[in-house]
Amino acid sequence: MRTVLNVIWLVLSGFWLFLGYVAAGILLCVLIVTIPWGIASFRIAAYALWPFGRTIVEKQNSGVWAFLGNVVWVILAGWWLAVAHIVSGVLLCLTIIGIPLGIADFKMVPISIMPLGKDIVSTHRGEFDEAMAKRGA
Repeated sequence: MRTVLNVIWLVLSGFWLFLGYVAAGILLCVLIVTIPWGIASFRIAAYALWPFGRTIVEKQNSGVWAFLGNVVWVILAGWWLAVAHIVSGVLLCLTIIGIPLGIADFKMVPISIMPLGKDIVSTHRGEFDEAMAKRGA
C-alpha cells in the first residue's frame, strides 16, 4: 500500500514539492554560511519525494542551536515551503482519492517550518525500533 500511495503522491504533488526543496537547498548552499540549512533542505526533499513508509522523530541532542537555526530557516525558506504544503494539501483534499495525500501534506508542514533537530526514519518494524532505542524511548 505504501508503494501505491508513494507513486500517486509522486505524480500529484511530491515531484513539485521535491523541486521546491531542491531549489531552496541550492540557493542556501550558494550562500556559504547557510550550507547546513541547504543540507537540511536536501534531506527533506528526499522525504517529500517519497514520504509514505517514513516518519519524523525528534533528535534527543538538539537544543538551543537547533531552535535558533530553525528561526533562520523560517526566514530564509521555511515559510514559503510551508505555504506550498498547505496549498498542495488543500488541492489534494478536493478529491476523495487525494484526501489521504492531503492529510499527509498537512503533516509535513511542521518539518517544513522547523527541520533542524529532527530525523527522518523508516517505519519498517526493525529500523523504527532501532531508531527509538537510540533515543531511549
